[in-house]
Amino acid sequence: MAKHIGVYLTDNKNKTIELPVNPQELKVNYETNDATEEVVKLGEVNRIGEMKLRTLSIESILPVTMKNVRYVTASKPLSSAQKYIDWIVAAQKTKKPVRLVVSGTKISMKMTLASFNYGLENANADEYTYTLALTEYKTYKAEKMKVTKKKVAKKGKSRPKPPKKIGRGSKVIVNGRLHLDSYGSAPGVTEHNALRKVNFIAPGRAYPYHVTLLNGGWRGWVKKSAVKAV
Repeated sequence: MAKHIGVYLTDNKNKTIELPVNPQELKVNYETNDATEEVVKLGEVNRIGEMKLRTLSIESILPVTMKNVRYVTASKPLSSAQKYIDWIVAAQKTKKPVRLVVSGTKISMKMTLASFNYGLENANADEYTYTLALTEYKTYKAEKMKVTKKKVAKKGKSRPKPPKKIGRGSKVIVNGRLHLDSYGSAPGVTEHNALRKVNFIAPGRAYPYHVTLLNGGWRGWVKKSAVKAV
């Protein structure tokens, strides 16, 4: 005994219909999202992409009434074509996926009713022809991303510039008493905001800097605290 093959649709309320007349063909379309690119010295190449959503299109007929119609293949069809039309349109309006099952095969998947059109052909008022296009539905969940604001460091007080390093040849402002040597002997005149030049340095001495006029005329030795770099 031949196995019954039927095309079934189940809506989100778990109500199932079997299409009244099996389509002449039913093919599931598998496709990848490929792209072609140009590669230097190689030319055009094909970059294989991810799998696209599977699609399926059904073309068949809906007898206006199911009574005494020999070519109806459904074991328990609805009473009229209008019942099928109303069911499909109502399922579309819910914006919910349906489950498509083809008995006797492994075809069973959640799909959306992407498009549905029907009408009369060749002035035949006894049946409608229709096309039903379905697209695979994948469950997904949108997650709210928490955006953290980037902390900006508060502007603090600016650090004072480090004092300029004083060396031989440095120009300095002198405020202090001049001495004969770096030990502090023979104290002489006192300089006040005088622009001078460092001639010698004696680290570790009480009066480590020997200053001169800018043209080289000697002045004397002064304390470290008495000079400031210009």
